[in-house]
Amino acid sequence: MNKFWLILGQTYLNKIKTKSFIITTVITLLLMLGVTNIDRIFQAFENEDEVKSKIAVIDESGKLFSLFNENMSELDKKIQIEKAKENESELDNRVLDGDIDGYVILSSAGNEIIRGTYKSMSMTETDIPYTIEQALQQVKIKIGSEKLNLNSAQLDQLFSPVSLNKVALEENAKSEEELNQARVLVYILLFIIYFSVIFYASMIAMEVATEKSSRVMEILISSVSPVQHMFAKILGIGLLSLTQLVLILIVTFGSLKANLSNLQNMAGGFLGFSDLPASTFIYAGIFFLLGYFLFATLAAFLGSLVSRIEDVNQMITPMTLLIVAAFMIAMFGLGNPEAPFITITSYIPFFTPMIMFLRVGLLNLPFWEIALSIGILLGTIILLAVIGARIYKGGVLFYGKTPSWKDVKKVLELTKKD
Repeated sequence: MNKFWLILGQTYLNKIKTKSFIITTVITLLLMLGVTNIDRIFQAFENEDEVKSKIAVIDESGKLFSLFNENMSELDKKIQIEKAKENESELDNRVLDGDIDGYVILSSAGNEIIRGTYKSMSMTETDIPYTIEQALQQVKIKIGSEKLNLNSAQLDQLFSPVSLNKVALEENAKSEEELNQARVLVYILLFIIYFSVIFYASMIAMEVATEKSSRVMEILISSVSPVQHMFAKILGIGLLSLTQLVLILIVTFGSLKANLSNLQNMAGGFLGFSDLPASTFIYAGIFFLLGYFLFATLAAFLGSLVSRIEDVNQMITPMTLLIVAAFMIAMFGLGNPEAPFITITSYIPFFTPMIMFLRVGLLNLPFWEIALSIGILLGTIILLAVIGARIYKGGVLFYGKTPSWKDVKKVLELTKKD
């Protein structure tokens, strides 16, 4: 047993010192700091008094400019509006020379139909045309209300949004606010599970293949059993993943706490997570760990079947496709978690970590469904570990020219002979 802990510790310490681990951790931490401080980053590059754009206006109707200018100022004060004294040809030259960013031609037809034409260097800028459209819409509403003799109170009442109260009849059903917060949390955690399983499971397969290709495996197997060696690798890299995730979570949580009010305003209040039950976070940890062990065990014995490092990606491709499929199904399920397809796939072991967690986060499931999925997942992990240990035992001593699933039979024969 001492050799098991020795291999586990060696795997953990060797990997935590590698440049790839340090670089990916630092980059991820910087990325999370950037995301959680996005409002401050925008503010640092913005000057509130700086004019963003200059727009000239040709008012062919002779009565729309003042109202249009007033609405533009209310919508975006960084767009400077001027009444054009030149004709279109001269304004074209001003745009080409960079003196102004564009110009608007305002006109009105019969029945007070308002038309606008915006000309600029290119159509890549979408904010300005959108603001102009909004301003013209306000102009149209203002003129129309005056024509119909509507006062501001009547106008506000006419355009006030319809209030729709949503009531769920299911007992203990989640409120709309709880569902919105749950969707954000599930979305974030699905990405964590997805990238963690792909990255660390591939790392296990690569680690086993590296030792095998250098013939170090033959020396190790003579001193420690293949089963101990496999699970030492799995747990060692598992601890590595937890170390990285804990660092990321600590930094992200600290940054979120410092910027929560601003980020809540930007996200519409979905980042509070105050209404979510603690069980959601507990199940997130359970399904993450079970998903890791499921795919890590699979990756370990797949890595033991290859003789060259270059063949690892080819061998683990089916496993990667399973993870991608589970992620894509989960993304679909965010909008329709009660779909029969989502329910069925949540009990398929290789999809369970993501899809059952999705259902747990968004629906009020009876405990027996959650327990059944966890039981199926645990049973699959144990079965995979038993079969994987046998394949691993013969696989680490099997050297072939090209890896193939047909090699599994040969590997099992080597295990029986041993």
